[in-house]
Amino acid sequence: MALVIDLMRHGEPQGGMRYRGQLDDPLSALGWQQMRCATENKQPWQKIVSSTLIRCADFAKELADKHGISLQCDSAFIEIGFGDWEGKTASELEQENKKAFYAFYDDPIKNTPANAESLLAFQRRIQKAWQTLVQSHTDNHILLVAHAGVIRVILAEVLAMPLEAMFRIQVPYAAISRVVIHNEGPRLYPQLQFHAASL
Repeated sequence: MALVIDLMRHGEPQGGMRYRGQLDDPLSALGWQQMRCATENKQPWQKIVSSTLIRCADFAKELADKHGISLQCDSAFIEIGFGDWEGKTASELEQENKKAFYAFYDDPIKNTPANAESLLAFQRRIQKAWQTLVQSHTDNHILLVAHAGVIRVILAEVLAMPLEAMFRIQVPYAAISRVVIHNEGPRLYPQLQFHAASL
């Protein structure tokens, strides 16, 4: 028996590439197109789970309604809070304080942006939500619609990567990664089947 969970990042939000974190910006027209194209004529899922932020939840609801699939929106899967960085682009942050910007990527555990959620707190939140999701299902096929940071933490967990290396994983808009969790016997064996691909 195996549990299959497809991890899908939301499409492009209005305002383009920036440190959005927990800002609740909607999808742009392109973002809707990206997500619809990624799931067009595909309905392998028995359940959809989504972040409560509307760039994930609005599309998840549309997809669930279209195919008559159960939908659960879970605030535990929202993106990391970037604090004072939210709403700013990488170039703006680099211009404001280049040293602090690069310190975060050199050691994101020790260099939390001002008023942001720490990476360790974020990891604990996502690990708990992920474990709850995995333990409450057995042989289902689930779609989790979430954010780049959420997907990075989950993949770091699956691959037993150090948390500080998670930003080395690129997660494009509307990309899908598949984790298969084999649950025969007392232990769970998660495997990354593919990453940042299309179905």
